[in-house]
Amino acid sequence: MIDNILTGKLSAKPSVLLLKRRWMSRFWWFVTGLSLFILGFSLLYLLGFVFFHGAGALTLKTFTEDTQGIAGGLRNAIVGSLLISGLALAMAIPVGVSAGIYLAEYDYGRLVGRVARFMSDVLVGVPSIILGYFGYITMVVYLGWKFSLLAASITLAIMMLPYIARTTEMALREVPHTVRESAYALGAGEGRVMLRIMLPAGRTGILTGILLSLSISLGETAPLIYTANWSNYMWEGHFTNEPVSYLTYVIWSYIGEPYTSAHRLAYAAAFLIVFMVLGINVIARYVLRNKSGHHH
Repeated sequence: MIDNILTGKLSAKPSVLLLKRRWMSRFWWFVTGLSLFILGFSLLYLLGFVFFHGAGALTLKTFTEDTQGIAGGLRNAIVGSLLISGLALAMAIPVGVSAGIYLAEYDYGRLVGRVARFMSDVLVGVPSIILGYFGYITMVVYLGWKFSLLAASITLAIMMLPYIARTTEMALREVPHTVRESAYALGAGEGRVMLRIMLPAGRTGILTGILLSLSISLGETAPLIYTANWSNYMWEGHFTNEPVSYLTYVIWSYIGEPYTSAHRLAYAAAFLIVFMVLGINVIARYVLRNKSGHHH
């Protein structure tokens, strides 16, 4: 063995392994960099395409007039989308956050918690058109609400629930146990610990789930076709027995029409939806960053 060391026979193996590791490292760095480039290019190309065609289609009439067949503006669709998603979010947040709190704090491996997690995972994987069909059968037909804002919002709220519940659970589980133990040691009750300490500490993850669910709801079409249908008029304040317009219907329906006016409305609707989603995320990040800065 001493002779082998002196002749350098053993020193050749480490150098070969080291060279192989370097090349493998460079290869995988190249693969990850290429993947990142493809992802970034695809996103920028998609955003550029939507903004290029959509920005040129926006006019004052887009925001001041309702749709008139395949012409007019998008005022009714903009208001309808905001109403449907806003009402759905208002219904989904209390239920979803409460379910996440239970799963994170009071479950302790019980059967109810395991069933709830399983059902939540299943609900995430259910196609949205199935939820729309469920809403149509139960609310539009059986309850007699017909195509309406309430039927559409409840359907979207059901779709939002698993995202909000699971992100809330994960956000609360990431808070160190020492934080809550310190609060209990100071005499704080469970309610105060949850409302004043745990929820603020996990607000970033909770808000992420809320934003994710809101972004998904703004881009949904299939559930709304079965529950909200479509209307060329502005919403008149009825929660039931009144169809509601929304932006994704304009994209889905108008882009297939052989008319320039219809295509312009479809591009404008796509631009507005993308702008809404980006705006929500930018504002949320700004608010969270400011809160984190004040907290520190």
